[in-house]
Amino acid sequence: MAATIATEAPASAAKKPWYRVLYVQVLIAIVLGALVGWLWPAFATNDWIKALGDGFIKLIKMVIAPIIFCTVVSGIAHIQDAKKVGRIGVKALVYFEVVSTFALVIGLLVGNLVRPGSGFGGGMANAQAVAGYAKQAEAQKTVDFFLHIIPDTVVGAFAQGEILQVLLFSILFGFALMGLGERGHTIRAFIDDAAHAVFGVIAIVMKAAPIGAFGAMAFTIGKFGTGAILNLVGLIATFYVTAALFVFVVLGVIARMVGFSIFKFLAYIKDELLIVLGTSSSESALPSLMEKLERLGCSKSVVGLVVPTGYSFNLDGTNIYMTLATLFIAQALGFDLSFSQQLTILLVAMLTSKGASGITGAGFITLAATLAVVDPRLVPGMAIVLGIDKFMSECRALTNLCGNGVACVVVSWWEGELDKARLHANLNKQIDPSDVETAITTG
Repeated sequence: MAATIATEAPASAAKKPWYRVLYVQVLIAIVLGALVGWLWPAFATNDWIKALGDGFIKLIKMVIAPIIFCTVVSGIAHIQDAKKVGRIGVKALVYFEVVSTFALVIGLLVGNLVRPGSGFGGGMANAQAVAGYAKQAEAQKTVDFFLHIIPDTVVGAFAQGEILQVLLFSILFGFALMGLGERGHTIRAFIDDAAHAVFGVIAIVMKAAPIGAFGAMAFTIGKFGTGAILNLVGLIATFYVTAALFVFVVLGVIARMVGFSIFKFLAYIKDELLIVLGTSSSESALPSLMEKLERLGCSKSVVGLVVPTGYSFNLDGTNIYMTLATLFIAQALGFDLSFSQQLTILLVAMLTSKGASGITGAGFITLAATLAVVDPRLVPGMAIVLGIDKFMSECRALTNLCGNGVACVVVSWWEGELDKARLHANLNKQIDPSDVETAITTG
């Protein structure tokens, strides 16, 4: 698919003018958006400015379901051994749980060492908004989550953009197509061609990424103001440093064990990172991340199974946020959590974080669910962090994206299907990794 095509990209593609490079355009758009939001907040909060960011995210979400379906079905249908699919899934889930535990533990350790909530004198505000999140959290039960994976109708799963529901149907369809053998050749070829076409749509949509990043950043700064960034700066700084520690140390060690540099990997996906930073949505980079990982040397079947699953089961940034924010709220309200209560945070957060990526206000809903179990008296304390949650959500999304990218490479390596020659060629920039369009147009 796109992975094979990318190696044929001409060397001249890497010499495009700086102003045509996607990540440069997005970075400039983010800076301009922040300036407009700061200098002209009334203009920045206009519905049309907000629509620029929302519209881009909707364009991306429009193609997520087709991309997942085509990638997963094609990956499974081309596998001769059905046991391999299950093996990949088990390895992915084992990796997710181990790394997620590291994320939760790091959040707890930093929260206990730094104690950002100690001596906090902030007032309690937005109680009504907090109550709304807490009510949503109460409705989230483990059994409901698993039942929600099964769609009422296949069409409904695609129409509503439910990643796990689309993934379930795609896996079943892929196995069915595998069972057809040669009789399914025509359908397999059609799905492969459809995947090329959808990646072509992504190449077109990604041209609007700078516009979307500008609108999202301008509206955020215009609405919340620069004062919101400074408010509770200790917690924000602690969270960002903790997330960086996780990415560069934990993920860095894992990457080194597999045989690549985390710094080179982050440079490879810099376009996606900046898009997430501008839009505060990790979903906005999902399709192009999958395409880039396949070009990086990960097998099609691993990319198709690991990345979409990781968006629901491998939320490292959300895990760090939940443990750190829980301790911050407890410290701010004067509660001294015991060791058993902190252990409860680990166990509960491991469950409440699953499937949260597709929910609006996911970080806050999962935080409410965790607080309610640890100590119901902590739930009103969510009002303390409500005002800055928007700025912390960007770090959650960035960390989640990095974690899922590394997970895909690791599972490919674990499965023995990582093309290390292509991996190092891309990370060392011997092959142009600049944008999705190169892989499409050269085919």
